[in-house]
Amino acid sequence: MGTLLISKVREEYPDRIMNTFSAHLNPFNKSPEQPERPEGECPAPAQQPDPPPGDPEGALDLGLAEDHFSRPVGLILASDVPQLRRAIEECKRVILALPEHSERQKDAVVRLIHLRLKLQELKDPGEDEPNIRVVLEHRFYKEKSKSVKQMCDKCSTIIWGLIQTWYTCTGCYYRCHSKCLPLVSRPCVRAQVSHQAEYQLSICPESGLDSQDYRCAECRAPISLRGVPSEARQCDYTGLYYCSSCHWNDLAVVPARAIHNWDFEPRKVSRCSMRYLALMVSRPVLKLREINPLLFNYVEELVEIRKLRQDILLMKPYFITCKEAMEARLLLQLQDRQHFVENDEMYSLQDLIDIEAGRLGCSLTEIHTLFAKHIKLDCERCQAKGFVCELCREGDVLFPFDSHTSVCADCSAVFHRDCYYDNSTTCPRCARLSLRKQSLFQDSGMEGEP
Repeated sequence: MGTLLISKVREEYPDRIMNTFSAHLNPFNKSPEQPERPEGECPAPAQQPDPPPGDPEGALDLGLAEDHFSRPVGLILASDVPQLRRAIEECKRVILALPEHSERQKDAVVRLIHLRLKLQELKDPGEDEPNIRVVLEHRFYKEKSKSVKQMCDKCSTIIWGLIQTWYTCTGCYYRCHSKCLPLVSRPCVRAQVSHQAEYQLSICPESGLDSQDYRCAECRAPISLRGVPSEARQCDYTGLYYCSSCHWNDLAVVPARAIHNWDFEPRKVSRCSMRYLALMVSRPVLKLREINPLLFNYVEELVEIRKLRQDILLMKPYFITCKEAMEARLLLQLQDRQHFVENDEMYSLQDLIDIEAGRLGCSLTEIHTLFAKHIKLDCERCQAKGFVCELCREGDVLFPFDSHTSVCADCSAVFHRDCYYDNSTTCPRCARLSLRKQSLFQDSGMEGEP
């Protein structure tokens, strides 16, 4: 409020304000050279010679004078942007003129910091603003944190939470100054993920700068490969070119390279692609058998993961009908990969990254061992649902997820693998069920005759 009032008064009475702040005299020092004036005559305004540029004594206007009546560090008389800019330049000259590492130079540096903070505050005033702003499907919430230093996604400058108002999108975590909100040109990536959750599966589909009219694909700023007026940076995910404000050389794994080449080397992508890939990384939208079925022939880890997933799907009916398993919530061991208990075909990009790193195989093997232990050793109800090989009628109780068993595709009966393939006859359980259906049909037909 004080700075606004001073600026208003300065506009109304420029002469009086300038005369008021032009003289910085110590009231306890009486100048002997000052001539006496007759009574009733108005005093003339005090005149001070301008110090030469770079003179340390010129620091008086900046509050750096070495006396008891110099202004405190936090007090800044300049109240508008031009005055602050002039004060900053003068402070820089003072710092260069003062001896290095001296106390006066340190005080001048502190004064320069305060002047710059004041300038930034005038550029971005902290007036009351709404807590929620909706722009291009972004839901911006005003941040209350004052100590976190972030980067503005629009102007690529630092957000000083202590003196600046800034917003964050709750969907895609887009951050920007309040003054940059009207300039936002990038739609919310979360909305794009919700409407169409799929990857670009062509490797860097470049079409050339001429197809973009030599402009940034996002903000439409002029760009060129020569860097004039702005450097053109290519996104390895979309193949498009962006300016330096929309492309920060962020690195990310490109899905197309991972699926077609099994290449997980991070590549440079734009800010928009970076956030899109971050939101999509855990979504199971990749059906590898359709996109690249030959991948299973060259990546052994994928074959092992597919077998573990198939076994877990065979264990799922045991847990659903087991009271102890439901109370222990065993299936929540896979809550981060819920699609593993739904099918064995869909993969997320994070699954592929963890397979390549060797993390997924280890963790899934531990969960498989825990599930099998409950069914075969810990729970009597689950043990009672095992099978006996009806072909040889020998051996222990069999379960469909055992490695040495085979399962009938029609009736889900379990047999020893060797017995199942050596026996050329049909499945005994299927034959028994067929005879039962025929007898029931005949009995119903006889009851219908007069």
